Amino acid sequence: MVSTPALTEPPARTADAAPPPGRSRRHSPALAGWAYAAPTALFVALFFVLPILLVARMSASDWGLFAGDRGWNAPDNFTRAVDDRLFWPAVWFTLRYTAVTTVLLLALGLGLALLVQESSRWTGLLRTSFLVPSALGLASASLLFYALYSPQSSPLNAPLRAAGVTDTAVSFLGTPGSALWSTVALIVWRFAGFYMLLLLVGLQGISGDVYEAARLDGAGRLQTFRHITLPLLRSSLALCTILCVTGSLLAFDQFYILTKGGPDNSTVTIVQLVYTMAFQGQNDLGRAAALSILVLAALLVINALQFRGLRGKED
Repeated sequence: MVSTPALTEPPARTADAAPPPGRSRRHSPALAGWAYAAPTALFVALFFVLPILLVARMSASDWGLFAGDRGWNAPDNFTRAVDDRLFWPAVWFTLRYTAVTTVLLLALGLGLALLVQESSRWTGLLRTSFLVPSALGLASASLLFYALYSPQSSPLNAPLRAAGVTDTAVSFLGTPGSALWSTVALIVWRFAGFYMLLLLVGLQGISGDVYEAARLDGAGRLQTFRHITLPLLRSSLALCTILCVTGSLLAFDQFYILTKGGPDNSTVTIVQLVYTMAFQGQNDLGRAAALSILVLAALLVINALQFRGLRGKED
């Protein structure tokens, strides 16, 4: 009797014996990730990293606007930038402007957010009305307010005369104090709705159960706002503070359009001084670049301190 051999199944393929195509498929997500990130990395390198490197190179050179690079002179550009007669007045004015706008924008933004927090018949209209100015470009808003402040064509002159406030055309930009507060009014009108939106998102992220528990414990409105709303809104307030401080320290458009740094250079910001050194009269790109590096370093320090303070409070 002839016996037939038993049929046996082929051995199972182990993970170590996987074919090469399998390994290429495992590497494909990483390659796809690099492919997706490459355009952004190229954009950052071309429009952020390279300009900073060029500014750093210019800050250490005698670099004229028309003459180009005339050789190294570090650190003369930094010392001459600090010794400029407008440097410290510009720093002091920029800090004053930053403090005023930050306080007003945070206070008004929080007030508007609290006003439209609860849904009512007019909530949608109020939210839209407060947010509409933020859709207008800063340069366009500055031109609009420039016409509003013009002594010859300002629509505010007639109501002020009718109310007996003044007999002549009001010069809203004629004195250092009025120029500052007129510009602050523009910025508050332009950005209050934007900060209202950010803080409104933070308010709506607070659970209603927390407020209900506070009411059951007998807490009043002021106690609820002080001990519940403000602590739970700290992250949103910190974000708004960082955005407002950074934007105010880099103020340029509004003052360039409204005041041109006047009257008597009383409203020159630090960024305006950079522009003046580079393109107006002095044509000294090296000194302007050195001042830009100082401004960048100051911003990094200020933002680092703000982030550190926020992290400490959250801990």
